[in-house]
Amino acid sequence: MATSGILLVDKPGGMTSHDVVARTRRAFGTRKVGHAGTLDPMATGLLVVGIEAATRLLTFVVGADKTYLATIRLGQTTGTDDADGEIVSTADPHAVAAITGDRIEAGVAALTGAISQVPSAVSAIKVDGRRAYDRVRAGEEVVLAARDVVVSRFDVLADRAGDAGTRDLDVVVDCSSGTYIRALARDLGADLGVGAHLTALRRTRVGPFDVADATGLVDLADAQPLTSADAAGRILPVLPVTAQEAVDLRHGKRLVGQRSRLEGPRAAAIDPDGVLIGIVERRGDDLKSAMNMPEGAS
Repeated sequence: MATSGILLVDKPGGMTSHDVVARTRRAFGTRKVGHAGTLDPMATGLLVVGIEAATRLLTFVVGADKTYLATIRLGQTTGTDDADGEIVSTADPHAVAAITGDRIEAGVAALTGAISQVPSAVSAIKVDGRRAYDRVRAGEEVVLAARDVVVSRFDVLADRAGDAGTRDLDVVVDCSSGTYIRALARDLGADLGVGAHLTALRRTRVGPFDVADATGLVDLADAQPLTSADAAGRILPVLPVTAQEAVDLRHGKRLVGQRSRLEGPRAAAIDPDGVLIGIVERRGDDLKSAMNMPEGAS
């Protein structure tokens, strides 16, 4: 049986998230591999990969908040809002140079907190069953609906000269799931009146997982995934259960009258041997499995 667990991978630039999944399948000898949260080919950084039974945990990772390091180039817009697209407009270099640090701070502040964001048209969002980027590449005009997101931190780390009269801002962003950093770059450039696009993007954190703990693709074959119990215990509170409770949960039985054992809506149920039984949730006064791991999974 192939190894089961959660693997943290540091994705290099120039390849898709699906490419990483394909490499992981070959390295671990299984087709049952998935990931939690796509990274664009241009982007680098943390990809959370599930292997075998641990793919069931990915649904609890997808909605986690994230941290990104990025570079926003002021003075140029592209068709994709990032460096992979063609430059479609260029601002006067004098206008770019004239933007004060206070004006940039005000623009960033306006994009911090709970905001409504229109995702970039070249994105993986589905429109009538097809990815938006496929429709754009087919020549269709795509306008996506705005969505509510939360940008809890948007800090400028450096402000430096870019190429051909542009200006590069190195930034760090903490945000809710579903936030598009390309859209932040686009909207900041529009607010400043000079346009902007993203030239670099690196995801450094997904929920409790950090890129510092990730493995590179060259070391994939020797990588040791986190066990399902370890990973689940980082994502959710832990609920220790007895051997009998573990059996009951596996058989779909409720833990009657045990609601008070959970402080939040869900927890990772772990048996006396340190094995993840599944994810439990409140149902009335009881606890019930929202997801069970198969027996024998690590």
